[in-house]
Amino acid sequence: MKAPPRLQALIDEGLIDTVVRQLMSGKEAMVYVVRCGDETRCAKVYKEADKRSFRQAVDYTENRRVKNTREARAMAKGTKFGRQVTEAIWQSAEVDALYRLAAAGVRVPTPHNFLEGVLLMDLVTDANGDAAPRLNDVAFSSEDALRHHASLLREVMRMLCAGVVHGDLSEFNVLLAEDGPVIIDLPQAVDAAGNNHAKRMLLRDVENLRNFFGQYEPGLLRTHYGDEIWQLYERGLLRPETELTGTFVRESGPVDLGNVLREVEDARMEEAARLLRMQTPRQ
Repeated sequence: MKAPPRLQALIDEGLIDTVVRQLMSGKEAMVYVVRCGDETRCAKVYKEADKRSFRQAVDYTENRRVKNTREARAMAKGTKFGRQVTEAIWQSAEVDALYRLAAAGVRVPTPHNFLEGVLLMDLVTDANGDAAPRLNDVAFSSEDALRHHASLLREVMRMLCAGVVHGDLSEFNVLLAEDGPVIIDLPQAVDAAGNNHAKRMLLRDVENLRNFFGQYEPGLLRTHYGDEIWQLYERGLLRPETELTGTFVRESGPVDLGNVLREVEDARMEEAARLLRMQTPRQ
């Protein structure tokens, strides 16, 4: 196919030889299958901020670093330059997270390059060598649901041990490769120790996995892995190989009404985002 203008810089640099086809159009990016020498990879082309449906909530961008005070002031004022800085930080967050997680052994696509707002990485494939489907596009037996759920919990723990919380993990951003699930879409990933909302995001990520696989194995709906994982993390006891029980006893104490209201609002926004993803056609 004819190369999209946004991929031309990578072609000029010799990073891409040919564009095979468009793989998908998501809420934040367009993804293309490309050829790089003898390798088939994918190129994620980030949409401009005003053309995507996913907005950079302050919860995600909290505590992300900027180069200098000039950039910080511009971002705070919302100037054109400030918006450009914000956009660059948003895009580089996924690149940084991918390299960090790949080094930690997390099952994510291997990144290869990032240029002009385009992320070049491995194409995740199924047993036939075709682009792997999202979990949402696959039906599971009870046994497979338990197996893949356990596998993804280990990846969540491995991510947290590397200091990263996905922040938007669900059946829509996990691909089912030939050898198991692979986690994708990480521009909203947050630093577990540096973001005050990290715990809430981790609990939501784990809950999303529980609710999805619970459709096929209802016993999962009675588990509380998220709370258990976070408590182990806070106590410095979490390891990627930690054996979980799925049970958790909450400590009694005063109710934080503000936190409860925030969780209700987060749940409302997450449901709205889920419905939007279901309505977005996959190409």
